[in-house]
Amino acid sequence: MTLNKQTVNEYMAAFRVSDHARILACLTDDIVWEMPGIYQHVGKEAFDKEIENENFIGSPTIQIIKMVEENNIVIAEGAVQGNMKNGNILDAVFCDVFEMENTKIKKLTSYLMSRNSSLKFE
Repeated sequence: MTLNKQTVNEYMAAFRVSDHARILACLTDDIVWEMPGIYQHVGKEAFDKEIENENFIGSPTIQIIKMVEENNIVIAEGAVQGNMKNGNILDAVFCDVFEMENTKIKKLTSYLMSRNSSLKFE
Protein backbone atom coordinates (compact mmCIF):
# COMPACT_ATOMS: atom_id res chain seq x y z
CA MET A 1 0.00 0.00 0.00
CA THR A 2 1.32 3.45 -0.90
CA LEU A 3 2.05 6.12 1.70
CA ASN A 4 -0.82 8.24 0.39
CA LYS A 5 -3.27 5.35 0.77
CA GLN A 6 -1.91 4.70 4.26
CA THR A 7 -2.67 8.32 5.16
CA VAL A 8 -6.23 8.02 3.83
CA ASN A 9 -6.71 4.74 5.76
CA GLU A 10 -5.45 6.42 8.95
CA TYR A 11 -7.77 9.39 8.33
CA MET A 12 -10.78 7.06 7.95
CA ALA A 13 -9.80 4.99 11.01
CA ALA A 14 -9.49 8.17 13.09
CA PHE A 15 -12.83 9.48 11.80
CA ARG A 16 -14.54 6.24 12.90
CA VAL A 17 -13.65 7.10 16.51
CA SER A 18 -13.83 10.93 16.18
CA ASP A 19 -10.15 11.28 17.14
CA HIS A 20 -9.52 14.91 16.26
CA ALA A 21 -5.75 14.84 16.82
CA ARG A 22 -5.27 11.79 14.57
CA ILE A 23 -7.50 13.26 11.86
CA LEU A 24 -5.77 16.64 11.92
CA ALA A 25 -2.33 14.96 11.77
CA CYS A 26 -3.30 13.63 8.32
CA LEU A 27 -3.93 17.12 6.93
CA THR A 28 -1.86 20.00 5.60
CA ASP A 29 -2.27 23.30 7.47
CA ASP A 30 -4.08 24.85 4.48
CA ILE A 31 -6.48 21.91 4.03
CA VAL A 32 -9.63 22.56 1.99
CA TRP A 33 -12.67 20.35 2.62
CA GLU A 34 -15.47 20.82 0.16
CA MET A 35 -18.84 19.21 -0.24
CA PRO A 36 -19.98 20.84 -3.50
CA GLY A 37 -23.11 22.91 -3.05
CA ILE A 38 -23.10 22.41 0.73
CA TYR A 39 -19.91 23.80 2.30
CA GLN A 40 -16.25 24.60 1.91
CA HIS A 41 -13.96 24.71 4.94
CA VAL A 42 -10.43 26.11 4.70
CA GLY A 43 -7.72 25.41 7.29
CA LYS A 44 -7.37 22.93 10.14
CA GLU A 45 -9.46 24.98 12.58
CA ALA A 46 -12.48 25.05 10.26
CA PHE A 47 -11.97 21.35 9.43
CA ASP A 48 -11.79 20.48 13.14
CA LYS A 49 -15.19 22.10 13.81
CA GLU A 50 -16.83 19.86 11.18
CA ILE A 51 -15.37 16.55 12.45
CA GLU A 52 -18.22 16.15 14.89
CA ASN A 53 -21.04 17.90 13.09
CA GLU A 54 -23.64 19.38 15.46
CA ASN A 55 -26.43 17.45 13.71
CA PHE A 56 -25.00 14.04 14.67
CA ILE A 57 -24.60 11.94 17.81
CA GLY A 58 -21.50 9.79 18.31
CA SER A 59 -19.05 8.58 15.70
CA PRO A 60 -19.97 7.36 12.23
CA THR A 61 -19.62 3.85 10.88
CA ILE A 62 -17.49 4.04 7.73
CA GLN A 63 -16.78 1.24 5.27
CA ILE A 64 -14.33 1.61 2.39
CA ILE A 65 -15.47 -0.32 -0.68
CA LYS A 66 -12.57 0.59 -2.93
CA MET A 67 -9.62 2.93 -3.04
CA VAL A 68 -7.58 3.90 -6.10
CA GLU A 69 -4.62 6.21 -6.55
CA GLU A 70 -3.01 7.98 -9.45
CA ASN A 71 -0.25 10.54 -9.04
CA ASN A 72 -1.17 12.47 -5.88
CA ILE A 73 -4.91 11.76 -6.00
CA VAL A 74 -6.56 9.05 -3.89
CA ILE A 75 -10.22 8.26 -4.46
CA ALA A 76 -12.13 6.33 -1.81
CA GLU A 77 -15.61 4.94 -2.41
CA GLY A 78 -17.59 3.72 0.54
CA ALA A 79 -20.61 3.83 2.80
CA VAL A 80 -21.32 5.74 5.99
CA GLN A 81 -23.96 5.43 8.67
CA GLY A 82 -24.60 7.72 11.62
CA ASN A 83 -27.20 8.70 14.19
CA MET A 84 -28.66 12.17 13.91
CA LYS A 85 -29.84 14.32 16.83
CA ASN A 86 -33.31 14.61 15.25
CA GLY A 87 -33.72 10.81 15.50
CA ASN A 88 -33.04 10.09 11.84
CA ILE A 89 -30.35 7.71 10.64
CA LEU A 90 -27.83 8.73 8.01
CA ASP A 91 -27.34 5.86 5.59
CA ALA A 92 -25.30 7.09 2.66
CA VAL A 93 -22.69 6.21 0.08
CA PHE A 94 -19.77 8.49 -0.65
CA CYS A 95 -16.93 9.15 -3.00
CA ASP A 96 -14.08 11.16 -1.46
CA VAL A 97 -11.38 12.68 -3.65
CA PHE A 98 -8.19 13.32 -1.70
CA GLU A 99 -5.55 15.60 -3.19
CA MET A 100 -2.29 14.75 -1.45
CA GLU A 101 0.88 16.74 -0.78
CA ASN A 102 3.88 15.08 0.89
CA THR A 103 1.64 12.21 2.13
CA LYS A 104 -0.81 14.65 3.78
CA ILE A 105 -4.32 15.53 2.63
CA LYS A 106 -4.29 18.98 1.01
CA LYS A 107 -7.83 19.00 -0.38
CA LEU A 108 -10.80 16.73 0.22
CA THR A 109 -13.84 16.86 -2.03
CA SER A 110 -16.68 14.76 -0.63
CA TYR A 111 -19.64 13.56 -2.67
CA LEU A 112 -22.40 12.04 -0.54
CA MET A 113 -25.71 10.44 -1.51
CA SER A 114 -28.35 9.20 0.90
CA ARG A 115 -29.48 5.59 0.45
CA ASN A 116 -32.74 6.23 2.27
CA SER A 117 -33.79 9.03 -0.03
CA SER A 118 -37.35 9.33 -1.26
CA LEU A 119 -36.20 10.12 -4.79
CA LYS A 120 -37.63 7.86 -7.47
CA PHE A 121 -36.55 7.69 -11.07
CA GLU A 122 -39.17 6.51 -13.52
